[in-house]
Amino acid sequence: MAPVPPGIRLLVSFDRDQWYRAFTFILTFLLYTSFHLSRKPISIVKSELHKNCSSVGELATFASGGSGSQQPALPSLHTDMDCSWKPFDKSNYKQLLGAMDYSFLCAYAVGMYLSGIIGERLPIRLYLTVGMLTSGLFTCLFGLGYVYNIHSLGFYVCVQVRLFGPLELCDLLPHGNWFGKGRRGLIMGLWNSHTSVGNILGSLIAGYWVSSNWGLSFIVPGLIIAAMGVVCFLFLIERECSLLIELLLPRDSGYVPVQQVVVVKSESEPSAISFMGALQIPGVIEFSLCLLFAKLVSYTFLFWLPLYITKAAHLDAKKAGDLSTLFDVGGIVGGILAGVISDKLGKRATTCAVMLLLAAPTLYGFSMISELGLGPTIGMLLVCGGLVNGPYSLITTAVSADLGTHKSLKGNAKALSTVTAIIDGTGSVGAALGPLMAGLLSAGGWDRVFYMLMTADFLALLLLLRLVTKELTSTKSRPISAAE
Repeated sequence: MAPVPPGIRLLVSFDRDQWYRAFTFILTFLLYTSFHLSRKPISIVKSELHKNCSSVGELATFASGGSGSQQPALPSLHTDMDCSWKPFDKSNYKQLLGAMDYSFLCAYAVGMYLSGIIGERLPIRLYLTVGMLTSGLFTCLFGLGYVYNIHSLGFYVCVQVRLFGPLELCDLLPHGNWFGKGRRGLIMGLWNSHTSVGNILGSLIAGYWVSSNWGLSFIVPGLIIAAMGVVCFLFLIERECSLLIELLLPRDSGYVPVQQVVVVKSESEPSAISFMGALQIPGVIEFSLCLLFAKLVSYTFLFWLPLYITKAAHLDAKKAGDLSTLFDVGGIVGGILAGVISDKLGKRATTCAVMLLLAAPTLYGFSMISELGLGPTIGMLLVCGGLVNGPYSLITTAVSADLGTHKSLKGNAKALSTVTAIIDGTGSVGAALGPLMAGLLSAGGWDRVFYMLMTADFLALLLLLRLVTKELTSTKSRPISAAE
């Protein structure tokens, strides 16, 4: 009898439950990647909405007159006298772009708080599908503003106000519990790299069309997230079935199974935790406020980094967008590294605090990017991305899972969605404030923006000091948030 090929042996070595976990892991990773991919284009297109018209004019003159030929200029879809896109052609364009970011992120923050409440009470698959289709529609509408020559600030603000909260319901899937607490940081660090992967793909896709037809920089990502919404509807298995949850969770997860009759709800089934009840879990308030400032820094880079590189390093929109992806590459490494270290040491707060401490001088060095060459700039982007996104990634994944399965909840797995919504919702307040403040402060020079970022980084560190002290004085090799 012929020997079984090693690949087949590998495939059959996994049982049905393991294949289900792997499939759901990959599916939710792709769903979240498409989500972040669809919100990245605005940061790439900003430098195209307001351009240096004098340099563009010089380039056009050189292109048309340098050869001595009298060839007519290429036809353009737009007939504006200047090169910027109205209404972002004025001197206060940074404030207008900041206000547009603020409208999107405020809606995002509200949606995050609501998602935890709604996610415990409605079918996740349907709610998530509707959210992705809606997000895809509004992303496409922004791009159609270019196609139909729309110059109303109200239009662009309205299409930015889209509740992305439903997409955060992916966090309600029990990824952290599947693999136990010992590897939770590593597994969720890998899974959370969808943020940076989506940002990278979004930057590359938007950058491909930004100089020729920036409308497609929105329309293509919008179609992608809408298509993933259909995939979600067809393939995502809801965790509403208590028997399925019991099958997936390991025996040491602390989950107390309910009656194995799916059709009839048992009276002993844990009820959803209240908002105030979730706030009383030790560590929730500190980590929530820490994430507020950590997300403020991260989202300022997300929405303003390509424009800053364009102005400081004097690059065009496509090159600046491509270069900015290195920040997200560093974010992937930083998120995974933070998870691995926190698993090894069992000290989540201390891991976050050390990375925040190292991020402050790195941010100062990054502010001098215009004085650096290409090599040092690449290095600073990678290091800064890792240190900025590492704590953010760890808090939104492993820390949230630790707190959502705290021993005081007595196995109430439904609390995880509420705890996640509170932590990430509070962080989203910072995500809304950061880009807005950057738009206001950058009018007086980019140095002010970096001082604001360093201050936020320092405040995030201060908020963790109590938990860090408790971790360092504890003899237990597991996170204080889970052990208290």
